[in-house]
Amino acid sequence: MKPTDKLYVAGHRGMVGSAIIRNLQKKGFTNFVVRTSAELDLRNQQAVTTFFETEKPDYVFLAAAKVGGIQANNTLRAEFLYENLMIQNNVIHAAYLNQVKKLMFLGSSCIYPKMAPQPLKEDYLLSGYLEETNEPYAIAKISGIKMCESYRRQYGCDFISVMPTNLYGPNDNYNLNTSHVLPALIRKFHEAKLSQAPFVEMWGTGSPLREFLHADDMADACVYLMMNYSNEQHVNIGTGSDISIKDLALLIQSIVGYTGTIQHDLSKPDGTPRKLMDVSHLHQLGWHHTIELKDGITAVYEAFKQQEISKV
Repeated sequence: MKPTDKLYVAGHRGMVGSAIIRNLQKKGFTNFVVRTSAELDLRNQQAVTTFFETEKPDYVFLAAAKVGGIQANNTLRAEFLYENLMIQNNVIHAAYLNQVKKLMFLGSSCIYPKMAPQPLKEDYLLSGYLEETNEPYAIAKISGIKMCESYRRQYGCDFISVMPTNLYGPNDNYNLNTSHVLPALIRKFHEAKLSQAPFVEMWGTGSPLREFLHADDMADACVYLMMNYSNEQHVNIGTGSDISIKDLALLIQSIVGYTGTIQHDLSKPDGTPRKLMDVSHLHQLGWHHTIELKDGITAVYEAFKQQEISKV
């Protein structure tokens, strides 16, 4: 990629897309084409086709998706499957039709089977049953990987896929009904501290193990791979280390400074027992994460507090 190339970041206002834009700007890229979801509905094939024919982007980062935590995934199953399939089908096909030089599709670690060996290697894809609670989303993302692979094989398109682990960072979603576990815990502990609540409720046993990567690290890996990788094999992006949900909660509790207790709601599901990415391929390609979890959460919480203050 050259600084003058036209770059389309789909989902530029989301946590991942905005981080990719920030990273590209730091590296000297200035020629961006972006659209909000109100300006361009990526579920609308004709709208996407017209956009690509008009703008002719050189490179595409497909970071747009309908996303959410375990509750949203489990209750909005049809929406998560339909909307994500429509978004990626339209963008990937339009990129092919308009001869985009390179496209990156961003998937999710939930593509891997629920009981796959740990850590999760790229070749474990489609080797077993998916986690039930987010199966529709996972199937959509698997379809995206296979689309990129198939367009590469049939048409010679330089379309690549990356699979990020659990992400957190600026522009995260703190809505308790749709958020992922890390931002949800930040909000819960913050509000409990302000209200001096005696306890914070946490879903499940707290025993599942999860890996967390800061969005700025994720973006740096994406830009690095866009510049240095061209193959049909998708690439895991993560840190290579994980933490139990209970220990994550205790870490966030300490950072927030909440002095109450944690109560477990055992009626709520735990989800997959463990999801740790094998990132040896990524390391071999020359990229490693730089933001450690405690430092990343501390920075995110400071930004969250300022955001809450600005609402008052």
